[in-house]
Amino acid sequence: MNLKLLLFKNDDLRDYSQARYIRFIVVDLDKSKNYPANYVCLLPQGLSLNKKAYSVFSKLFGDGSLDLAKKLLTKALKTEKDSEIKREIERRISLLEPKPALQVKCRVCGNSFEPKRRGSKQKICQECKQKRYTKQ
Repeated sequence: MNLKLLLFKNDDLRDYSQARYIRFIVVDLDKSKNYPANYVCLLPQGLSLNKKAYSVFSKLFGDGSLDLAKKLLTKALKTEKDSEIKREIERRISLLEPKPALQVKCRVCGNSFEPKRRGSKQKICQECKQKRYTKQ
C-alpha cells in the first residue's frame, strides 16, 4: 500500500462551529491516482493506545496505526505550504505523543510520587500514608 494524506479545507460549512474545517483523508495511491477512487478512510483526531480499536483507521491498520499516523502526518507537514493547515498538522502530531506521568511531591517526606488517579488531589505518598495509619 502506498498511503498518503490528502488535506481538504472546507470553508464556511454550516454544520461546524468553526469557520474553517480541515479534513485529513488517507488514500492509497496504488488503487488509483484520483481522489474518490483511492479513498481508504479518514485520519482520526487522536488514536487510543489501548488494544480496543475505536476508529476505522485503527481497525484497518491494527497495532501499527499509531506509527503510520505519525509517519503520514510528518510527511504531510514537510510538503504543506498553508500555515493554517501546518498548525493543524502540528496539533495532531502533539495529540499522538504519549502524555508524561504526573509527578506530585509528598507533603510529609518531600519525595516525588505518582498519584493513583490522574485527577486526584493526593498529597501524601503511599508509604507515608501507611506509616501514619499503622502507627498507634
